[in-house]
Amino acid sequence: MNNKNPKIDDYIQKTKRWKEEYTALRELLLQSELKEELKWYNPCYTLNNVNLIMIGGFKEFISLSFFNGAILKDSYGVLEKPGENSQAIRLFKFHNVQQIKDSEAIIKEYIQASIDAVKAGLKVDFSEKKELVYVQELQDKLNKDHEFKTAFEKLTPGRRRAYNLFFSAPKQSITRIQRIEKMTPKILEGKGFND
Repeated sequence: MNNKNPKIDDYIQKTKRWKEEYTALRELLLQSELKEELKWYNPCYTLNNVNLIMIGGFKEFISLSFFNGAILKDSYGVLEKPGENSQAIRLFKFHNVQQIKDSEAIIKEYIQASIDAVKAGLKVDFSEKKELVYVQELQDKLNKDHEFKTAFEKLTPGRRRAYNLFFSAPKQSITRIQRIEKMTPKILEGKGFND
């Protein structure tokens, strides 16, 4: 379709690493019907305002992040969870431009599968993780501080989950409490962990 966004031209020009790989992946994505945008400081490809795929360069690899990757049939076994707590996103990783060129047909197949899933109305089922079990220190704060509880419950499920993961990571209770206290002002403002 070749609906190039000049912001992505600038982005690739300014990047210090993975220029050839960004260009190769971008060209494949531009052959689809996806709209090219710059979101979260990365090239993002959307369909009807739904984020589908993002190109991201990291230290060891560059990847296509499929926002609906969990529902895609991974016939070639190339999709990976970015982390143990990831529910929807799956990464297709590359280490050099030749690997991208060798995988062009597979990449196009996954791009089309992602598009087809959105057109069919398929969505990732988040129901299995719907009910969060809060770390004890957070539960204590929720029980004692009504204002905090009200603000926390107004956050989106994803924001509550992100905070809970952050609060539960330390081994020591005192560190968990310190994290909760440090983030309390953001929560009271209705902001997410990364806002």
